[in-house]
Amino acid sequence: MTIKRYVRDAISLFFPQTCVGCDRPLAYEETLICTDCWYHLPYTGGHSDAGNPSARLLWGRVPLKGVASYLYLEDDSRVERILYHLKYRARPEIGELLGTRYGEMLFTTPPFSEADVIIPVPLHRIKMRRRGYNQSASFASGLSQSMRKAVTADVLVRTKASESQTRMNRHERYENVRDAFKVQNQEAISGRHVLLVDDVLTTGATIEACAEALLNEGADKVSAVTIAKAV
Repeated sequence: MTIKRYVRDAISLFFPQTCVGCDRPLAYEETLICTDCWYHLPYTGGHSDAGNPSARLLWGRVPLKGVASYLYLEDDSRVERILYHLKYRARPEIGELLGTRYGEMLFTTPPFSEADVIIPVPLHRIKMRRRGYNQSASFASGLSQSMRKAVTADVLVRTKASESQTRMNRHERYENVRDAFKVQNQEAISGRHVLLVDDVLTTGATIEACAEALLNEGADKVSAVTIAKAV
């Protein structure tokens, strides 16, 4: 046993880590999410269904090659607690873990497997400075590891500090993010298939605005995946 592992095990003995989905102590060699939560998470299976609910939400709004979400998000659920820890408890490693898991599925599933580059939905610089990390970028990092595709995080920038969209309807959300995204490196996406990555798909306004910006600036195709789809 290495010294590092000995110290880690000693700390776990006296200060046990808890699952971010159910808050129960993690068993030996469990990381962040317990086995029981992994088993009971509401997986969408949308990556293997071109007509899944996430894809249908964006039909007729922006031409996407494919859209899929890993999980369904409901109020007061394991997924809501996991995302809360990811976004507000400074736990970007959660996003990376979820991305690694989902990337294993997407690696052999077109059109996602055919993407050339992964681009996360950006935060505005003010929110980025306040939070310290971009949860969508951490998810993208995990996807990158499993899908063996590069993440390019400096292509798409958010130029407008939009208001919180939690209580907005679809039209209000679209107006809130309209013209909020700009491509600053056309060469990185010109003629390429972009996999756009975000944390939660609610009305689709953010994905729509980002995809429009990418396609208008030369991307050949855009697909999109999110950690969760709100229901």
